[in-house]
Amino acid sequence: MSELDHLVYAVPDLERAGDEFAAATGVRPAYGGAHPGMGTHNSLVSFGSSYLELIAPDPGQPDPGRPRPFGIDDLGEDERLVTFAVHPVDGESIDGLVAGARAAGYDPGDPIAMSRVRPDGVELRWNLTFPPAAAGDGLIPFVIDWGNTENPARTAPGGVELDAIRWAHPDP
Repeated sequence: MSELDHLVYAVPDLERAGDEFAAATGVRPAYGGAHPGMGTHNSLVSFGSSYLELIAPDPGQPDPGRPRPFGIDDLGEDERLVTFAVHPVDGESIDGLVAGARAAGYDPGDPIAMSRVRPDGVELRWNLTFPPAAAGDGLIPFVIDWGNTENPARTAPGGVELDAIRWAHPDP
């Protein structure tokens, strides 16, 4: 059974969101890097075995020519939890999780390869699915597989805990 990998919190301004998070928790999210071609960049905070990703439009990249993921272009000045990711556990694969989801009637999208370079020069590579739209308003996860790359939950600054999470939707 897959496990929670990370929560995705979309913000209009990454630096401002990092300042607000640090003021509220005493933990400064670490800049993760840019997502080339996607028009976004992120900062991360570890919960231990999972993490929080703050993601925002990247003013250092040209307009990607298509919508940024997770409805980021529609945020305006709002910020919100937009979705979450799960990863395969031992004995599972991203392809197996996608096949299982499709067999159950949900298409999470095909796995695609992505990468980014951390500020310390380490390149991260992963595969993930991008559902055609934010499934269930973000309440249905996408799938990510870090392969041989160390999961960012192990390298991002810690000091915060995720006690529980509960989703609700007006039209389940």
